[in-house]
Amino acid sequence: MTIALRYAARSDVGLLRSNNQDSAYAGEHLLAVADGMGGHAGGDIASSIVIARLAELDAETPANDIVAALENVILDANDALLQRAQDEPALAGLGTTVTALLRTEGKFALAHIGDSRGYLLRGDSFTQVTKDHTLVQRLMDEGRLTAEEAEHHPHRSAVLKVLGDVDSDPDLDMSLRPAHPGDRWLLCSDGLSGPVSDSTLEQTLREFSDVGECADKLIELALKGGGPDNVTCIVADVLELDDLPAGMSPSHDVQVVGSAAANCPPRSSASSSASRAADLLRTEEPEPLPEEPEDTVQETAKRSAWPAVIVSVLLASLLAILVWFGMSWVRTQYFVGSDGTNVVIYRGINQDLGSFPLYEPEATTQIKLSDLPQAYQRQVSDTIPADSRGAADRIVESLTGLSTAQQTPAPIETPSSAPAPTASREG
Repeated sequence: MTIALRYAARSDVGLLRSNNQDSAYAGEHLLAVADGMGGHAGGDIASSIVIARLAELDAETPANDIVAALENVILDANDALLQRAQDEPALAGLGTTVTALLRTEGKFALAHIGDSRGYLLRGDSFTQVTKDHTLVQRLMDEGRLTAEEAEHHPHRSAVLKVLGDVDSDPDLDMSLRPAHPGDRWLLCSDGLSGPVSDSTLEQTLREFSDVGECADKLIELALKGGGPDNVTCIVADVLELDDLPAGMSPSHDVQVVGSAAANCPPRSSASSSASRAADLLRTEEPEPLPEEPEDTVQETAKRSAWPAVIVSVLLASLLAILVWFGMSWVRTQYFVGSDGTNVVIYRGINQDLGSFPLYEPEATTQIKLSDLPQAYQRQVSDTIPADSRGAADRIVESLTGLSTAQQTPAPIETPSSAPAPTASREG
């Protein structure tokens, strides 16, 4: 018995996302879906790296090594993600789910981690082969949540296990399965299994015999369901080459979709798996999104400028109010000082705001600074604060009596709110 595959891979950004972080690969021996996470660039890179590493397996692998080969490559991909996050701190936290089938000699190795899914349609049965590594699935396993409650749980998208910058030794679900002719496999991201029910998935898989038309319809259903996430799927039929109906043939082309599509355009299977993997590995970075039209950018800039203008006006108004109150208080203050010759009453405080003095002369007295005892000359030169004009006048009266004194009198009394300098400042 000679087994082959007929397959189709499709991916769409969805209706609410700005970029596609899903990646998928479909070849003669390998089917794989990866749903990236970790921000605008991180998810793109994570899913692309894993698909690039898996592409190396798209060739005949001895049946006794197929499970180990698939697991080892995925673990190597995880190491690559960890290294990438270490080299580029901006990518910290990047990760991806993986659901992959590797075929050889009539058998499939199945690897799974995360909440992407693998479904199998065989005869009258339709089965979800993989188990979601999610919080709601764990709660369901523990009997704390029903399937109906899980559909509406606020944390239904919380994934507990993925590849990437979260676990250096991820626990993969690995299994070996027979490749039965007539089987139809569906691998998909949660962008499909979320908005589209299992019953609708089964009905669609049965209704469309052509894998390409079936995959297109599944994407359409996800978008009609709201398209809240990137949506990616692979539909694959297992064929017995010796019993193929007329006009039916297996697939031979390599199909890469989603984030990885920009890194490895579809190529003929005549190219070796090594060269296809090399194409992916050379350019794991996703292509930048196309720039918006200039008029759109200008319009966005106009709209976004308004909040900044409003904030600026409010801050300016607040600053003006604070300055007004500050200056009003300053004008209630006085001090006694000197202009170098005479004693002067000043209004304000003895400070400068930059080059702007916060005081002005209110009255110049007839008292000569040189006529005062030396200790008082220093006090006046250092300025004597007063909390009112009346207090300043009283200080001047005291200095008037001192200007003709022949001995050092007692220190001048100043308002209690601002004590006058003492003679100890001489030392």
